[in-house]
Amino acid sequence: MINKLTFSGHDTFHCRLFWLKKGFDYISNEGKFRDDSGVELGVGRNMVNSIRYWLKSFGVVNDKNDINPLFQKLLANEGWDPYLENEATLELLHYELCSNNYSSIYNLVFRELRKIKPEFTKQHFVNFVLDLDSSQNVNILEKDFSVFLRTYSSRGEKNKEDSYSGLMTELSLIKEIGEDQKKEKLYRIGNNNQVNIPVEILLYCILSNSNYGESISFKNLYSDVKGIGNIFCFDQDKLEDKLFEIAEKYDFVTYNSEAGVKELQFKNKPEALELLRLYYE
Repeated sequence: MINKLTFSGHDTFHCRLFWLKKGFDYISNEGKFRDDSGVELGVGRNMVNSIRYWLKSFGVVNDKNDINPLFQKLLANEGWDPYLENEATLELLHYELCSNNYSSIYNLVFRELRKIKPEFTKQHFVNFVLDLDSSQNVNILEKDFSVFLRTYSSRGEKNKEDSYSGLMTELSLIKEIGEDQKKEKLYRIGNNNQVNIPVEILLYCILSNSNYGESISFKNLYSDVKGIGNIFCFDQDKLEDKLFEIAEKYDFVTYNSEAGVKELQFKNKPEALELLRLYYE
Protein backbone atom coordinates (compact mmCIF):
# COMPACT_ATOMS: atom_id res chain seq x y z
CA MET A 1 0.00 0.00 0.00
CA ILE A 2 1.14 3.55 -0.72
CA ASN A 3 2.35 5.23 2.47
CA LYS A 4 1.58 8.91 1.86
CA LEU A 5 -1.84 9.85 0.49
CA THR A 6 -2.19 13.22 -1.23
CA PHE A 7 -5.34 14.78 -2.63
CA SER A 8 -6.54 18.15 -4.03
CA GLY A 9 -4.46 20.92 -5.65
CA HIS A 10 -6.26 20.98 -9.01
CA ASP A 11 -8.76 23.73 -8.05
CA THR A 12 -11.44 21.27 -9.30
CA PHE A 13 -10.22 21.57 -12.93
CA HIS A 14 -9.50 18.31 -14.74
CA CYS A 15 -6.57 18.22 -17.15
CA ARG A 16 -7.62 19.52 -20.57
CA LEU A 17 -6.27 18.24 -23.87
CA PHE A 18 -3.52 20.81 -24.49
CA TRP A 19 -2.68 21.84 -20.93
CA LEU A 20 0.44 19.69 -20.65
CA LYS A 21 1.79 21.15 -23.91
CA LYS A 22 0.88 24.70 -22.82
CA GLY A 23 2.56 24.21 -19.45
CA PHE A 24 5.60 22.51 -20.95
CA ASP A 25 6.14 25.33 -23.45
CA TYR A 26 5.71 27.95 -20.75
CA ILE A 27 8.19 26.28 -18.39
CA SER A 28 10.64 25.78 -21.27
CA ASN A 29 10.51 29.50 -22.18
CA GLU A 30 9.91 31.25 -18.87
CA GLY A 31 11.27 28.91 -16.26
CA LYS A 32 8.57 29.43 -13.61
CA PHE A 33 4.95 30.49 -13.12
CA ARG A 34 4.09 34.05 -12.02
CA ASP A 35 0.93 35.91 -10.96
CA ASP A 36 0.41 37.09 -14.55
CA SER A 37 1.16 33.74 -16.22
CA GLY A 38 -2.50 33.36 -17.19
CA VAL A 39 -2.17 36.14 -19.77
CA GLU A 40 0.44 34.22 -21.76
CA LEU A 41 -1.23 30.86 -21.19
CA GLY A 42 -4.64 32.23 -22.18
CA VAL A 43 -6.37 30.94 -19.03
CA GLY A 44 -7.65 32.32 -15.73
CA ARG A 45 -5.55 32.47 -12.57
CA ASN A 46 -7.15 29.38 -11.02
CA MET A 47 -6.46 27.46 -14.21
CA VAL A 48 -2.80 28.49 -14.02
CA ASN A 49 -2.58 26.81 -10.62
CA SER A 50 -4.31 23.77 -12.06
CA ILE A 51 -1.95 23.52 -15.05
CA ARG A 52 1.00 23.68 -12.66
CA TYR A 53 -0.63 20.92 -10.57
CA TRP A 54 -1.16 18.66 -13.58
CA LEU A 55 2.41 19.15 -14.78
CA LYS A 56 3.55 17.73 -11.45
CA SER A 57 0.87 15.03 -11.34
CA PHE A 58 1.94 13.63 -14.71
CA GLY A 59 5.61 14.04 -13.79
CA VAL A 60 6.33 16.57 -16.54
CA VAL A 61 8.23 18.65 -13.97
CA ASN A 62 9.41 18.11 -10.42
CA ASP A 63 9.06 20.51 -7.47
CA LYS A 64 12.02 22.54 -8.77
CA ASN A 65 10.38 22.89 -12.22
CA ASP A 66 13.04 20.67 -13.80
CA ILE A 67 11.59 19.02 -16.91
CA ASN A 68 11.52 15.23 -17.03
CA PRO A 69 13.66 14.03 -20.02
CA LEU A 70 10.73 11.86 -21.17
CA PHE A 71 8.55 14.91 -21.69
CA GLN A 72 11.37 16.87 -23.30
CA LYS A 73 11.37 14.15 -25.95
CA LEU A 74 7.58 13.96 -26.17
CA LEU A 75 6.34 17.54 -25.97
CA ALA A 76 9.00 19.73 -27.58
CA ASN A 77 7.79 21.26 -30.86
CA GLU A 78 9.88 18.78 -32.83
CA GLY A 79 9.24 16.03 -30.29
CA TRP A 80 7.74 12.60 -30.70
CA ASP A 81 4.09 13.56 -30.09
CA PRO A 82 3.70 17.15 -28.82
CA TYR A 83 -0.06 17.29 -29.46
CA LEU A 84 -0.85 13.82 -28.09
CA GLU A 85 -2.22 12.47 -31.35
CA ASN A 86 -1.03 8.90 -30.76
CA GLU A 87 -3.18 6.86 -28.38
CA ALA A 88 -0.05 5.06 -27.18
CA THR A 89 1.09 8.40 -25.74
CA LEU A 90 -2.08 8.51 -23.66
CA GLU A 91 -1.26 5.02 -22.36
CA LEU A 92 2.15 6.33 -21.39
CA LEU A 93 0.61 9.37 -19.68
CA HIS A 94 -1.78 7.07 -17.83
CA TYR A 95 1.19 5.12 -16.49
CA GLU A 96 3.02 8.27 -15.43
CA LEU A 97 -0.04 9.69 -13.67
CA CYS A 98 -0.73 6.49 -11.75
CA SER A 99 2.87 5.68 -10.83
CA ASN A 100 3.97 9.22 -9.96
CA ASN A 101 1.52 9.37 -7.01
CA TYR A 102 1.58 13.17 -6.79
CA SER A 103 -2.21 12.70 -6.77
CA SER A 104 -3.01 9.46 -4.94
CA ILE A 105 -6.50 8.79 -6.29
CA TYR A 106 -5.24 7.43 -9.62
CA ASN A 107 -3.02 4.73 -8.21
CA LEU A 108 -5.54 3.87 -5.49
CA VAL A 109 -8.43 3.40 -7.90
CA PHE A 110 -6.54 1.43 -10.54
CA ARG A 111 -4.47 -0.67 -8.15
CA GLU A 112 -6.76 -1.25 -5.18
CA LEU A 113 -10.36 -0.10 -5.40
CA ARG A 114 -11.23 -1.79 -8.70
CA LYS A 115 -10.17 -5.15 -7.23
CA ILE A 116 -12.10 -4.76 -3.98
CA LYS A 117 -15.13 -3.18 -5.68
CA PRO A 118 -15.30 -4.10 -9.39
CA GLU A 119 -18.39 -1.88 -9.50
CA PHE A 120 -17.98 1.18 -7.30
CA THR A 121 -19.54 4.52 -6.45
CA LYS A 122 -18.11 7.79 -5.20
CA GLN A 123 -19.05 6.76 -1.67
CA HIS A 124 -17.17 3.49 -2.05
CA PHE A 125 -14.05 5.48 -2.92
CA VAL A 126 -14.50 7.87 0.02
CA ASN A 127 -15.03 5.01 2.47
CA PHE A 128 -12.04 3.15 1.06
CA VAL A 129 -9.70 6.12 1.63
CA LEU A 130 -11.09 6.85 5.09
CA ASP A 131 -10.38 3.25 6.06
CA LEU A 132 -6.76 3.88 5.08
CA ASP A 133 -6.50 7.32 6.65
CA SER A 134 -9.39 8.63 8.76
CA SER A 135 -7.87 12.14 8.84
CA GLN A 136 -8.70 12.78 5.18
CA ASN A 137 -11.32 15.42 4.42
CA VAL A 138 -14.51 13.98 2.88
CA ASN A 139 -15.25 17.11 0.84
CA ILE A 140 -11.77 17.03 -0.71
CA LEU A 141 -12.08 13.34 -1.50
CA GLU A 142 -15.44 13.90 -3.22
CA LYS A 143 -13.95 16.70 -5.34
CA ASP A 144 -10.99 14.51 -6.28
CA PHE A 145 -13.35 11.77 -7.38
CA SER A 146 -15.29 14.22 -9.54
CA VAL A 147 -12.05 15.36 -11.22
CA PHE A 148 -11.02 11.74 -11.68
CA LEU A 149 -14.28 11.02 -13.52
CA ARG A 150 -13.93 14.07 -15.77
CA THR A 151 -10.33 13.13 -16.56
CA TYR A 152 -11.17 9.59 -17.70
CA SER A 153 -14.85 9.25 -18.58
CA SER A 154 -16.27 10.28 -21.93
CA ARG A 155 -19.27 12.59 -22.12
CA GLY A 156 -20.45 11.31 -25.50
CA GLU A 157 -19.64 11.64 -29.18
CA LYS A 158 -20.65 15.28 -29.53
CA ASN A 159 -18.00 16.33 -27.00
CA LYS A 160 -15.07 14.31 -28.32
CA GLU A 161 -13.45 17.36 -29.89
CA ASP A 162 -14.42 19.65 -27.03
CA SER A 163 -11.34 21.30 -25.50
CA TYR A 164 -13.01 20.84 -22.13
CA SER A 165 -13.03 17.05 -22.44
CA GLY A 166 -10.78 15.09 -20.12
CA LEU A 167 -7.30 14.25 -21.35
CA MET A 168 -7.67 10.49 -20.85
CA THR A 169 -11.20 9.91 -22.15
CA GLU A 170 -9.99 8.28 -25.38
CA LEU A 171 -8.64 5.33 -23.38
CA SER A 172 -12.20 4.40 -22.30
CA LEU A 173 -10.91 2.98 -19.03
CA ILE A 174 -13.90 3.93 -16.88
CA LYS A 175 -17.56 3.50 -17.72
CA GLU A 176 -20.74 4.50 -15.95
CA ILE A 177 -22.85 1.33 -15.78
CA GLY A 178 -25.99 2.38 -13.88
CA GLU A 179 -26.97 3.05 -10.28
CA ASP A 180 -26.84 1.14 -7.02
CA GLN A 181 -29.75 0.65 -4.62
CA LYS A 182 -29.11 4.12 -3.14
CA LYS A 183 -29.36 5.69 -6.62
CA GLU A 184 -25.65 6.51 -6.65
CA LYS A 185 -23.91 6.21 -10.01
CA LEU A 186 -21.94 3.01 -10.45
CA TYR A 187 -18.64 2.81 -12.35
CA ARG A 188 -16.51 -0.01 -13.65
CA ILE A 189 -12.89 0.03 -14.81
CA GLY A 190 -11.67 -2.16 -17.63
CA ASN A 191 -9.02 -1.91 -20.33
CA ASN A 192 -10.46 -3.30 -23.54
CA ASN A 193 -7.51 -1.97 -25.51
CA GLN A 194 -4.76 -3.92 -23.74
CA VAL A 195 -3.93 -6.00 -26.78
CA ASN A 196 -3.11 -2.83 -28.74
CA ILE A 197 -0.71 -1.28 -26.22
CA PRO A 198 2.66 -1.22 -28.03
CA VAL A 199 5.25 -3.44 -26.38
CA GLU A 200 7.68 -0.50 -26.40
CA ILE A 201 5.36 1.44 -24.09
CA LEU A 202 5.22 -1.50 -21.68
CA LEU A 203 8.99 -2.02 -21.88
CA TYR A 204 9.57 1.65 -21.13
CA CYS A 205 7.40 1.37 -18.03
CA ILE A 206 9.35 -1.69 -16.89
CA LEU A 207 12.79 -0.23 -17.65
CA SER A 208 12.03 3.10 -15.98
CA ASN A 209 11.20 1.36 -12.68
CA SER A 210 14.34 1.78 -10.56
CA ASN A 211 13.28 -1.11 -8.29
CA TYR A 212 13.69 -3.67 -11.07
CA GLY A 213 16.92 -5.49 -11.88
CA GLU A 214 17.92 -7.87 -14.66
CA SER A 215 15.24 -10.41 -13.68
CA ILE A 216 11.68 -9.45 -12.77
CA SER A 217 9.11 -11.94 -11.54
CA PHE A 218 5.69 -12.16 -13.11
CA LYS A 219 4.23 -11.53 -9.65
CA ASN A 220 6.03 -8.17 -9.42
CA LEU A 221 5.01 -7.12 -12.91
CA TYR A 222 1.44 -8.06 -12.15
CA SER A 223 0.95 -6.65 -8.66
CA ASP A 224 3.59 -4.02 -7.79
CA VAL A 225 2.44 -0.47 -7.06
CA LYS A 226 4.10 0.60 -10.32
CA GLY A 227 3.56 -2.76 -12.03
CA ILE A 228 2.16 -2.71 -15.55
CA GLY A 229 -0.38 -5.35 -14.53
CA ASN A 230 -2.01 -3.05 -12.02
CA ILE A 231 -1.84 0.22 -13.88
CA PHE A 232 -2.99 -1.14 -17.25
CA CYS A 233 -5.61 -3.42 -15.63
CA PHE A 234 -4.27 -6.64 -17.13
CA ASP A 235 -5.60 -9.99 -16.04
CA GLN A 236 -2.87 -12.60 -15.64
CA ASP A 237 -3.38 -14.34 -18.98
CA LYS A 238 -3.34 -11.12 -21.01
CA LEU A 239 -0.28 -9.83 -19.20
CA GLU A 240 1.55 -13.08 -19.92
CA ASP A 241 0.57 -12.83 -23.59
CA LYS A 242 2.17 -9.37 -23.69
CA LEU A 243 5.36 -10.62 -22.02
CA PHE A 244 5.66 -13.38 -24.64
CA GLU A 245 5.10 -10.74 -27.33
CA ILE A 246 7.89 -8.58 -25.87
CA ALA A 247 10.32 -11.52 -25.80
CA GLU A 248 9.39 -12.52 -29.35
CA LYS A 249 10.04 -9.04 -30.73
CA TYR A 250 13.31 -8.19 -28.94
CA ASP A 251 16.26 -10.54 -28.51
CA PHE A 252 17.68 -8.66 -25.50
CA VAL A 253 14.84 -9.93 -23.31
CA THR A 254 13.42 -13.38 -22.58
CA TYR A 255 10.32 -14.55 -20.76
CA ASN A 256 10.56 -17.82 -18.87
CA SER A 257 7.39 -19.55 -17.66
CA GLU A 258 8.73 -23.06 -17.13
CA ALA A 259 8.83 -25.12 -13.92
CA GLY A 260 6.55 -22.74 -12.10
CA VAL A 261 9.08 -19.89 -12.38
CA LYS A 262 7.73 -16.96 -14.34
CA GLU A 263 10.30 -14.26 -15.02
CA LEU A 264 11.14 -11.56 -17.50
CA GLN A 265 14.91 -11.51 -17.93
CA PHE A 266 17.11 -8.95 -19.65
CA LYS A 267 20.31 -10.13 -21.34
CA ASN A 268 21.33 -6.50 -21.56
CA LYS A 269 19.16 -3.58 -20.62
CA PRO A 270 18.64 -0.84 -23.18
CA GLU A 271 17.96 2.75 -22.16
CA ALA A 272 14.26 3.24 -21.49
CA LEU A 273 14.03 6.36 -23.67
CA GLU A 274 15.83 4.55 -26.51
CA LEU A 275 12.98 2.02 -26.58
CA LEU A 276 10.48 4.83 -26.98
CA ARG A 277 12.56 6.43 -29.72
CA LEU A 278 12.38 3.18 -31.68
CA TYR A 279 8.61 3.26 -31.39
CA TYR A 280 7.99 6.93 -32.19
CA GLU A 281 10.65 7.47 -34.85
